[in-house]
Amino acid sequence: MPSIPIIMPQLGESIAEANIINFLVQPGDTVEADQDLIEVETNKANMNVTSPCRGRIEKFTAQLNESYAVGVVLGHIEVTTEEASRLGFDVPAPAKTGDTDRISAPDGNGGRNRVQPTVRGLPVPANAAGASYLSPRLKARMDELGLHAADLAGVAGSGAAGRVTVEDFERFIAHLEKQKITPASFMRVAVADAMRRSWTRPLAHVGLPVCLDPLFAFRKVTRPKPGPALCGLRALAIALAENSAPAGRLVGNKIVHPSSIDIAFAVEAEAGVLVPVIRHADKRSLKDLVVPYDELVELARQRKLPPDATGGSIATVTNFGTFGLTWATPIPLPEQSLVLGIGAARRTPSWDAGKSQFVPVMEANLTLSFDHRVIDGGAAGRLLMRIADLIKHPEQL
Repeated sequence: MPSIPIIMPQLGESIAEANIINFLVQPGDTVEADQDLIEVETNKANMNVTSPCRGRIEKFTAQLNESYAVGVVLGHIEVTTEEASRLGFDVPAPAKTGDTDRISAPDGNGGRNRVQPTVRGLPVPANAAGASYLSPRLKARMDELGLHAADLAGVAGSGAAGRVTVEDFERFIAHLEKQKITPASFMRVAVADAMRRSWTRPLAHVGLPVCLDPLFAFRKVTRPKPGPALCGLRALAIALAENSAPAGRLVGNKIVHPSSIDIAFAVEAEAGVLVPVIRHADKRSLKDLVVPYDELVELARQRKLPPDATGGSIATVTNFGTFGLTWATPIPLPEQSLVLGIGAARRTPSWDAGKSQFVPVMEANLTLSFDHRVIDGGAAGRLLMRIADLIKHPEQL
């Protein structure tokens, strides 16, 4: 019978190895697809390596209390020829000296230090379904057309383990050519590329409602009058000046803290979005920011932003409430770890303890999207609470 490898899977971003702490089944046991086989420990949590298919455990080559790199063979499962073929493994003809065909990945140095691909070049995890390997030939064809791997998200692959073949790709292109096609603007392509790069990180979101009545009352008596997005920008700047760690960037095993509190804000322009930057937003009062903010908004809409008003920001503020949206989860720019979102204000009932009754208030949702590698939910929540408190006390801005 064919024998396929049990591979140490990728158990999370930046996790390169895991320690074996328990075998949940024994050699000779029959297992089902996705059944837990081995318990491992990473620097984040205990997790399980699962079976890629139904079969019988032939043996484990891994040892207890030893650490193994992602991609290393931990053991082998005897499977049927049909099962091996379904997983995309080539099954050689039986050797004359035995009836077991081993399909394995070479793992030099005792199988512990080097990560090697299995046959067909697929660095598959324990469950082989959904591999995204692209052959050199396919990559060359995509480069020729100026396409990225993300452009193949809707292509159903017919190759090994769901791999997209060149033939699949050409059929996809032929189908596209039959549809209505318009050229994407340079700005649209730039935004798409930025979002594609941003999405390679683990992003998370927190949110809470905030009463805007104090802010609206403040705006009535303030000249020049600041908009809600600028108030949110100034509140974010003050909060980050108090603790810049949430706006840091993870580079290798170090957190790089920002050298200045430069906050960007999203402005919808023709065919895309521009993000002008307010430099040193923590050093200037809200009143002093109104005029330069309004000027940058107008320049962005005209697509005439000066070079010194773009790039180098540490966070972005976006007012999706201008579109009538009450909730959204915007994506930080690739060079940023944070984006603050402000939803549309709505009149809602709020309990007034002094009056022992509900009273109407204007309320909007604040959301904070963040790079989960840099901060966790607690730190993000505390940052958002501080921003909300400042917005409820606009005289502090």
